[in-house]
Amino acid sequence: MRFDVSKTTLQDAIAIVSKATASGSTLPILTGILLKAEEGELTLQATDLDVSLRHTIAANVRESGSTVVSGKILANLVKTLRGSTVSFDSDHNSIQVKCGNSRFNLNTLNPVDFPEFPQIDPEKSVTLPVDTLADMVNRVYKMTSKDLSHPILGGIYLTVDENLVRLVATDSYRLAVCDTNVETSTLTESFQVIVSGNAFHEALSTFPSTTDDGSAAEVVLGATDSQVSFRCGNTLYVSRCIEGNFPDYRQLLPSSCTTSLTPQLGELQDALKCVSVMTTQNPRVRFDVDVDGARVTLSAVNADMGDAVEVLEDIEVEGQNVSIGLNHRYVSDCLAALGDRETVSIELLGEMQPAIFKSYGKPNYLQLIMPTRL
Repeated sequence: MRFDVSKTTLQDAIAIVSKATASGSTLPILTGILLKAEEGELTLQATDLDVSLRHTIAANVRESGSTVVSGKILANLVKTLRGSTVSFDSDHNSIQVKCGNSRFNLNTLNPVDFPEFPQIDPEKSVTLPVDTLADMVNRVYKMTSKDLSHPILGGIYLTVDENLVRLVATDSYRLAVCDTNVETSTLTESFQVIVSGNAFHEALSTFPSTTDDGSAAEVVLGATDSQVSFRCGNTLYVSRCIEGNFPDYRQLLPSSCTTSLTPQLGELQDALKCVSVMTTQNPRVRFDVDVDGARVTLSAVNADMGDAVEVLEDIEVEGQNVSIGLNHRYVSDCLAALGDRETVSIELLGEMQPAIFKSYGKPNYLQLIMPTRL
């Protein structure tokens, strides 16, 4: 195998596929990157058996072939090169890398031992702008559970029905729902799948938001019974689905509320940040809603340090007076997920009932946060 390739292009490609190499694996082949050169293209491939990544770039191929090189060594090596073109020349057990005045000889592994790339032919798919799907994933990703004993809660529940794409995530203390409409022409048929939160987030961070001509990049999200794929340009990301039944989140969402309020998002964030200084012992912040006074009081108490109080006035509020305790970190994450929107709608049922935060736009966003005892 002999080929020449742009150093910058190669470095970018290695950065992409390295996300799927298995760090610390007992199988050396899984820490490597498969290089396959043929017909003017170089294909780089990596897998940790749960996730597989393939990326193709242009190359001057003088002799076709394939080999497997340590992903870590290759990434570190290419970063140090000072030329613009990198040449590779491989024999059975090693590969020579040349760039400018630099020469390297790297040991290689047999490509025959490298796991085959999943032959996925999505039965169902939907096409979305990369920016749109990445934004939705970022809004729900923090709500996935890190508890490995409950793998279902570590996933993002994706449903595609008619022209609505919805992502749902929960760690059992909070629940996030994010949805948006798509053109029906980009959807083959309705489907649902549970994707690892880490894989979903990693896949979308891999793709560029624009194409070479400056137009918005699109990702084709496809699913089978056991796998989900993300295809964007010359990159294909495939992940195993999480098997099992996602919790019926609709049962957790109340159909009505006793109190609703619509504070300014920035003012609420500032007030929460201020009183949370006193939450070193307990993350609870108390919210007291005064309907007649059209105000909300946020407070926190620390037995060793003292207390803090912030009052938001002239709030649009309806219903009954209510007090509720909420984990300030959860509320802060929720408000951050709303981005630059001006207001947030909050619905309350009572002291020991969940608080519902809503924001409508593109995309729509809802988060349910379980209360803490006052």
